[in-house]
Amino acid sequence: MASCTSQPEAIKGSFGFDLNFLKKYQKVITLEENNGKSQLILLPDLQGRVMTSTANGLEGNSYGWLNYDLITSGKFEEHFSPFGGEERFWMGPEGGQYAIFFKKGSEFTFDNWYTPKGIDTEAYEIISQSSNEVLFQKKMSLLNYQDFKFDIEVNRKISILNQTQIEKDLGLDMPANINFVGYQSNNEIVNVGEQAWSKKSGLLSIWILGMYMPSKNTTVVLPYKDSLALNTSYFGTIPPGKLKITDKHVMFNGDGTSRFKLGIPPKNVLPYAGSYDADKKTLTIINYTFEGDSTYVNSEWREQENPYEGDVVNSYNDGPLENGGQLGPFYELESSSSTKELKPGESIKHTHKTYHFEGSFEGLNKISKQLLNKDLNELN
Repeated sequence: MASCTSQPEAIKGSFGFDLNFLKKYQKVITLEENNGKSQLILLPDLQGRVMTSTANGLEGNSYGWLNYDLITSGKFEEHFSPFGGEERFWMGPEGGQYAIFFKKGSEFTFDNWYTPKGIDTEAYEIISQSSNEVLFQKKMSLLNYQDFKFDIEVNRKISILNQTQIEKDLGLDMPANINFVGYQSNNEIVNVGEQAWSKKSGLLSIWILGMYMPSKNTTVVLPYKDSLALNTSYFGTIPPGKLKITDKHVMFNGDGTSRFKLGIPPKNVLPYAGSYDADKKTLTIINYTFEGDSTYVNSEWREQENPYEGDVVNSYNDGPLENGGQLGPFYELESSSSTKELKPGESIKHTHKTYHFEGSFEGLNKISKQLLNKDLNELN
């Protein structure tokens, strides 16, 4: 009688573990390149978000942060359902007099903050699907703080990239002994209503956010140019010693232990942001659409003097709320589209690209120096 061998159980923290876990609770789509070493997990019932990815197959590290308890429960939270995911679709502005997360007349506090269901808990329709690309679509209506109604069609295409595409996109020769995964989302919001969208009644932007695993040895690196006008006023004063600001970079420890958010405005934008996990020898890079526009929605939680002078790229470090609870822990890398007044049938588009590189320190440092203009030897 022939003996049979069972497959070893996937280890928590691996892509295989997360894939098996998510299959128990969600409809799962996987995209593959590089003979299966590069993979993504997409969830159509959660806005077509990229839950996680890997650069080294089923046994490789899983890069996205997952809220296992909330996913297992199958429940939705009142204000925001932090299921996780390293690339999800939102829209702005979050706060201010044109906010879509606050009802008209409410104070800008966490108790009054509610994420619209169309970007939090509702499913997106699969329009087309292949081994390396999926197109999602969603129609929704949103009310902003002025009670203006937006009728919207969202189109969201996720594509996994091969090595040739990655090298071309980044102007990079892939170093030896480096595993990699790269993907992009092409996002579009269309005004499908009968009314034009105007600055006077409020505008929208595309907002892409990635939730990642925090650690005490992870450093978020935000390059910038010119005289820095860093926005740190989102959630109160950032604790002393949390930020390190040089003449070229803003950096902080992505440890998920202290809640704060910061933003880089258009005049300071460079095309990349990223993070480095020294324990796992993993370099994460994001790249996003920026064509020199200056009209960005402002998502600060307050009445604003300049509601269209917001940020292009943001980073958030999760931490305890005032009530002692916590959404994560995780940290985020985010990018936003510019905004504009849209007549019926017109649209805004935004592309957000994510890359993970893992392997030899020398190879990772070469990539970091080229894309982030940062020597990893300088990070503590």
